[in-house]
Amino acid sequence: MTPDAIDAALARIGPSLRRTPMLDAPALDRRAGRRVLVKAECLQHTGSFKYRGGKSAVTALMAARPPSGVLAFSSGNHAQGVARAAQEAGLPAVIVMPRDAPDAKIAATRAYGAETVLYDRMRDDREAIGQRIAAERGLALVRPFDDPEVVAGQGTVGLEIARQARDAGMDRAEVLVPCGGGGLSAGIALALSRDAPGLRVRPVEPEGYDDFARSLQAGERLPIAPSAPSICDALLSPRPGELTFPVLKRLAGPGLAVSDAECLVAMAWAFRTLKICLEPGGAVALAAALFHGDELEGENVIVVATGGNVDPEMFCRALSPVRHEA
Repeated sequence: MTPDAIDAALARIGPSLRRTPMLDAPALDRRAGRRVLVKAECLQHTGSFKYRGGKSAVTALMAARPPSGVLAFSSGNHAQGVARAAQEAGLPAVIVMPRDAPDAKIAATRAYGAETVLYDRMRDDREAIGQRIAAERGLALVRPFDDPEVVAGQGTVGLEIARQARDAGMDRAEVLVPCGGGGLSAGIALALSRDAPGLRVRPVEPEGYDDFARSLQAGERLPIAPSAPSICDALLSPRPGELTFPVLKRLAGPGLAVSDAECLVAMAWAFRTLKICLEPGGAVALAAALFHGDELEGENVIVVATGGNVDPEMFCRALSPVRHEA
């Protein structure tokens, strides 16, 4: 996992990617008390950055020894990224998903031709389920974050951020990144360490699931016990990634945690000011910029808006009059 590996991933998957825009709005700057740029990965194929990692992993497999199929476990966004990448490669895909994943994510995954296997998030071990099915069917396992090729694919976001920040005249900034297992945060941090060292990654998580923030503070990987449910379904990893934590320990700043209520308001702000649709987990970084400015350094912040795969009911909840006027 190096910047060179990210360059290699971009060479394979670049023609398939959307170069997502960096958006701004004066209202966001005023509310955050600093300049805010928003990297709109919600506009990536499949509605999230996860297509980058899935495409990187699948193309690497195809270049080596094409498997008979692929398997992934995911709450939805990695599922869709891998499913689409597999479909494009002509491979069957099996996706292990929690039963409480948003209906929109389950339906979208199936729409890419993948078979879905549902499990109980609170009782079952998704990795054990995935490994068993992969062994039984001879499938290649594409992990959501602890996979070097996945991290390299996610790191292409960082290459784009470096160029876009430079074009915007921003050479120093806090880069707020939604964080579950740390694949995106680690990939961006690696890319920026070479191409834009003045930009520092800050991982952002939901309250109660801030295992990275606690682990970075302690200097070691710490698990968390499942707490109250969160609407940020994409970010509920119970422990930092084995491969990603050392990268962020070396390159990232302290982690941040935001509440579900703050995420809902951030979703409304994104829609009102930038005209983009974010899911709760995709809005945590914007929530940190809007409500946790006292924990940030400097005059500039870059927010990664990671995903927009939200159920209509949740989006309507975010856009209720109270949220819209917040």
